[in-house]
Amino acid sequence: MKKIIKEVIVVEGRDDISAVKAAVDAEIIQTNGFAIRKKGNIEKLRVAYEKKGLIVLTDPDFVGEELRKYIQNFFPNVKQAYISRKEGSKDGDIGVENATPEAIIRALENAKCEVISEGESLFNMDIIIDCGLSGASDSKELREKLGSSLGIGYSNAKQLISKLNRYGITMEEFETAMRNIK
Repeated sequence: MKKIIKEVIVVEGRDDISAVKAAVDAEIIQTNGFAIRKKGNIEKLRVAYEKKGLIVLTDPDFVGEELRKYIQNFFPNVKQAYISRKEGSKDGDIGVENATPEAIIRALENAKCEVISEGESLFNMDIIIDCGLSGASDSKELREKLGSSLGIGYSNAKQLISKLNRYGITMEEFETAMRNIK
């Protein structure tokens, strides 16, 4: 069973997401390199930082280090997870996507990530269906409104459950948001 990480992990690219998901169960935000500077991207990180915390896991190269510094300027207490150049190298390519699950787990543990136990999950598919967030003709629209209201963004039903649990949304916050969007 994979460890469930409380914090949101920030990576550079899509292949990095796949590598991290092979190692742990976590919410991941992709920066697309310096596209993070585009309007709205820092705000997305800010919500995650304030609600759950951030762990930066970028490539062990110049661009990765520059991204770390850029993110840390906005979020001084961000956690930093590092893989070595050796762990991230494969066929002359250097990046998180080349690291083994074990190397990624070690990097996250060294960053003092917070592991959530399975028993802490408050939300499940039954609640999502009962509230009309899945299986109804307007479910997608409701999830969009709920995600916006809670500041966690749009998600499909399965991702919504994960976000609600990982962001520590209380049942009271959820119910209040549901009343406000209906």
